[in-house]
Amino acid sequence: MRTFRTNRGPFAARPFYKPTEIDRICGDALKAAGLMPDAPEAIRIDRFVEKHFKVSPRYEALPDGVLGFTAFGPTGVTAIVITTALDDEGGSVSERRIRTTLAHEAGHGLLHTHLFALGEKPPKLFEDGHDRPEILCRDVHGTPHESRYDGRWWEFQANRAIGGLLMPRGLVTKAAAPFCEERGGLGLPALKEDQRERAARELAGIFDVNPVVARIRLDDVFAREDSGQLTL
Repeated sequence: MRTFRTNRGPFAARPFYKPTEIDRICGDALKAAGLMPDAPEAIRIDRFVEKHFKVSPRYEALPDGVLGFTAFGPTGVTAIVITTALDDEGGSVSERRIRTTLAHEAGHGLLHTHLFALGEKPPKLFEDGHDRPEILCRDVHGTPHESRYDGRWWEFQANRAIGGLLMPRGLVTKAAAPFCEERGGLGLPALKEDQRERAARELAGIFDVNPVVARIRLDDVFAREDSGQLTL
């Protein structure tokens, strides 16, 4: 990870992570918490939050369109809060959106805690104008509010962590094997294009995520031949 000084956004410094770095950070954290499965299955993201950050996710009424926020103190994450609107909706789609939002907030904790620990105090991340050490989130992929970053790199990075936490790369490769074929001189697995949607539906069930999250992760792990990847 490299860090750049910047005058854009709420932080004076901007960390730059390669996608492989985010995958490694997420994978190492899951393993350290004892929550990386040996075979493809749903990640216990709520338990990960409890074990890694030593906080229990809680639900509160938040402003319209706000899905959650992560609060920071001098030593790290002090709270992860999800809007009660998601919990009130009920159903499997809503439950999966809660899982995705928890992973997004955990991504902030894994990737951005050091910005607060170093004394950064980003102003107006909360829209009421209060200067509080919290990152408020609307742009969680797999939701109606996705993919409108407007230069908010911290949201982009937290969305990248959703895949690393809920669909670890190695487990995705295993789960997608029936939909792949070997290509190239090294015989590397490649997802068959006519099987991509079927694979997304299958992996959505295995990892307990909504299909759009599975599609994005498959595009990340198995790039499309025409490079027409979905974006976070």
